[in-house]
Amino acid sequence: MKFLLKLIQIHRRVRQGGTRYSVLVVVMLFGFFLEAYMHNFNLVYITLFFVFAIAYSAGPLGLYNIGELDAKFSPRGRLFANTVGELYFAITNNSKTPAWAISLHVNTLSSLVGRIDGKDTKEASLSITLPKRGEAKEDECYLQSFFPLSTVRFVLPIKGGYDTLVYPEPLGIPLRSFLQKQAMYFGEEKDFDGLAPYSGAEPLSRIHWPSVAKGETSVKTFAHEQSTQELAFTFVDAGKNDEQRLSQLCLWVLECEKSHQSFSIQMPNKLIKSKKESIDAILEYLARY
Repeated sequence: MKFLLKLIQIHRRVRQGGTRYSVLVVVMLFGFFLEAYMHNFNLVYITLFFVFAIAYSAGPLGLYNIGELDAKFSPRGRLFANTVGELYFAITNNSKTPAWAISLHVNTLSSLVGRIDGKDTKEASLSITLPKRGEAKEDECYLQSFFPLSTVRFVLPIKGGYDTLVYPEPLGIPLRSFLQKQAMYFGEEKDFDGLAPYSGAEPLSRIHWPSVAKGETSVKTFAHEQSTQELAFTFVDAGKNDEQRLSQLCLWVLECEKSHQSFSIQMPNKLIKSKKESIDAILEYLARY
């Protein structure tokens, strides 16, 4: 009785649909019925009811398999426009028995989750590339399973889908090349401390010619080659249009974060300083601009 009541509750949450195998089962049942009716073979009757019982039992078993799951979007990491990223979902199995053959779907994308043990939570991820910066929402998120016979497709919608922020695509001139053009670096050519890959923007005097002879073009770097002032970026000078400027600034912000360099960005209506705002807050401002 409890199992029946549970199935009724689950039935309200789970959508069901037929598959090509369900059509095959219908054809088999119809064929067995004609064979039994025309020839009155007991073996055919037994086979008919055996196939019917198995096909019928797939419904309750499949409902119980997926109906005890709960899933929600679990924000993690950063997503950038036109860059492959990961969406994470936490899937909880409230049943004591394992859930089998579960897959995660977001619109037309899918990822296999597999088995989820009873009373356990499993994290599932799905690779996605979002074309635009700003807020990204999708309500068409669901869990799916064909367990146990692939004759019925069980779909459990994920309440709320996902809602996340997409940052501008980090694209443009590398920070090192920009600073060299701005003449913010200094160093003695006879006293360099290391080598760095040649980006194409460095002057010929910085090229390490012995490395060129070995087939690996590098440029000289200096331990004291640091800016003596806070880096200052200007929105207007960062590109030819708004999207290009935002992408360029996003790249520089990420490079400054990696090198622990403080900076400021002069936006049209605001001056952003890394000493007063976090990197995530700055990236969010660029994403929502």
